[in-house]
Order: sequence, then structure tokens, then C-alpha cells
Amino acid sequence: MSNFLNNSMFFGVVVSLMGYMIGMSLKRKLKNPLLNPLLISVVFVILILIVCNVKYNSYNAGAKYISYLLTPATVCLALPLYQQRELLKKNAVAILTGSIAGVLSALGSVFLLAKIFNLNHQEYVTLLPKSITTAIGMGISNELGGIVTITVAVIILTGILGNMTGEWVCRIFRIKHPVAKGLALGTAAHAIGTVKAMEMGEVEGAISSLAIAVAGLLTVVGAAVFSYLM
Repeated sequence: MSNFLNNSMFFGVVVSLMGYMIGMSLKRKLKNPLLNPLLISVVFVILILIVCNVKYNSYNAGAKYISYLLTPATVCLALPLYQQRELLKKNAVAILTGSIAGVLSALGSVFLLAKIFNLNHQEYVTLLPKSITTAIGMGISNELGGIVTITVAVIILTGILGNMTGEWVCRIFRIKHPVAKGLALGTAAHAIGTVKAMEMGEVEGAISSLAIAVAGLLTVVGAAVFSYLM
């Protein structure tokens, strides 16, 4: 059984989709924000690989094709941007200011934590792109000499946490304006956070989509500057 799965080129795709479908089903039935479909699918895949004794490289040989959908999925976020273009023009200053604040908070928190836990330079730059979309974060990590695979894991974990807790945080701090909500989720939790923003409303989703792009561009510059601080 193990040899068959290790040699199957479709195993990675099938088990990944199964995990996500299980996660979606649990979320719909139990309606608990902690039951994030992506988190459940990650846990499901890990358990299957361990139980069936499947090597990661064998799994990734099939699962990598799902990654090809990342770029067109990100591009599709342009649709809510176009639909809310007038709103974006009216709030251009707020969006830019909020994105700058979010990027500085993300980079600054990594710097402080790196100091507290005495991380070396490579570990530090690996974590710097944690709050931006995977496609940009991988490039930044590679350029700065970080460990790209860990960067990807941290980016996904950041997005999942943002998706799970974003709405709660807005309630705790009484953040009610849809533009503010969208900015917070898009800047802090990239595409996965934007999924939650879209669930909250069209305006939140559009602003969050724009925040991904703005935060990504700002992080390219900010991460290069912050990399020299340690």
C-alpha cells in the first residue's frame, strides 16, 4: 500500500482536496471559526502521510499542481476591487496609511521577537515576509537568504490565524468600519484573511484585496531595510 501511494502521481492532489472538503463540511455543520478548512486539511494530510508512510516528496509530486492555481486565484481578487473602485478612490489616503502601519507592525514585531529569542540573521529574514502573500514572500525570503520552505509555512500559519481570529479581534477592539476591517485582514493575513473579509462583506473583501497588493509592495522595500537591523 505504501509503495503504491508513494508512486501515485495523483495521491497528493486527492488527499489535499479530501482534507479541504472535510474541513469545509465541518465548518458548515458546526459553524465554529476555529475549524478553519485549510488548517484541518493540513492536519489531515500530515496524519495520512504518517499513517500510510508516504514520503513528502512523493506527496508533493502530485500536490504541487494545486500550487499552480495560487497565481490565478490571487488575480481573481481584482474583481471586487473593480466593483468597489469608487470606494477605493475615496479612501485612498486611509488605505495607504493603514497599509504602512500594518507593514511596519508586522516587520517590527518580527524584529522584536527575533531579539527576544536570539534568532540568527537567516532565521530572522525567514520570518520577515510572514504577513504577505506566498508568491511575494517566497521571493523576498530567497533574496534575503532566508529558508524559503519555513517562510511558506509561516505565511500559511499567519493567514490561518488571521482568518480564525480576525473577526473576534474586530469585535474586541470595536472596529466596525468596513474599510478598517478589510485593511486589518488584508494587511495582516494576506489572501487567507481576505477570504474571511469577503465573508464579512463586499467592501471588506475589496479593501482587503487591495491591501494585499499594497502591503506586498511595501514589504518588498521594508523587509530589505529591516534585514540590515540584525
